[in-house]
Amino acid sequence: MTDRHTGLTAIVPAAGIGSRMGADCPKQYLQLAGQTILEHSLALLLSHPAITQVIVALAPHDGWFDALPVAADPRILRVEGGSERAYSVLNALHVASGDWVLVHDAARPCLCHGDLDKLIAAALTCDGAILGSRVRDTMKRTDEQGNIVATVEREQLWHALTPQMFPTAPLRRALEEGLALGATITDEASAMERAGYPVRMVEGRADNIKVTRPEDLSLAGLFLDQQNGRQQAQPDSSFKEPS
Repeated sequence: MTDRHTGLTAIVPAAGIGSRMGADCPKQYLQLAGQTILEHSLALLLSHPAITQVIVALAPHDGWFDALPVAADPRILRVEGGSERAYSVLNALHVASGDWVLVHDAARPCLCHGDLDKLIAAALTCDGAILGSRVRDTMKRTDEQGNIVATVEREQLWHALTPQMFPTAPLRRALEEGLALGATITDEASAMERAGYPVRMVEGRADNIKVTRPEDLSLAGLFLDQQNGRQQAQPDSSFKEPS
């Protein structure tokens, strides 16, 4: 397939409520460094030259997105989100244009262009790829009472991050088939793995965190400040199509 990243679509499932944050609005609308978390996530995607469309899956009664300045960007398309992430992504896939899509968490605002470049380059050479960070801590498995039953070897263990990038049609089929059979689909890679596709792991930055708990918000702010300082000192290189 030639020019495989032309018309790359980014999908951002943003229909969750983020109850663990204990806030009065969904976590993607919490303020971080002068903007909402969602605005940071969308700005990074919209500023990348390979991405021509961003589809945001919103809760049916979302009352926050329309007030954001980014909502007026003509490259953004909205769809109704579902009760679970997989349904939101599938709804977006039904209207996505182009041969490839990448899915990025709404509450993951610290993605950098360098990691996005690496992901795109790797995915275009195979059936799809995801960003991940290596597990560095000792891993333990417990029983239902919280007692440790095993120490898990951390070699070749990864934290799955986003974006995750796959061909549009195969991902749509994998999600449809998995949901129809009641399979547990925790991310797009799990659907593709279940369908028999090999998925490449691309090592990304560990500061590409997902804001899930209150303490993550200040940590994300620190990472954004650090990234902005690096960008001012040495701008990121522009995306180049792999040969």
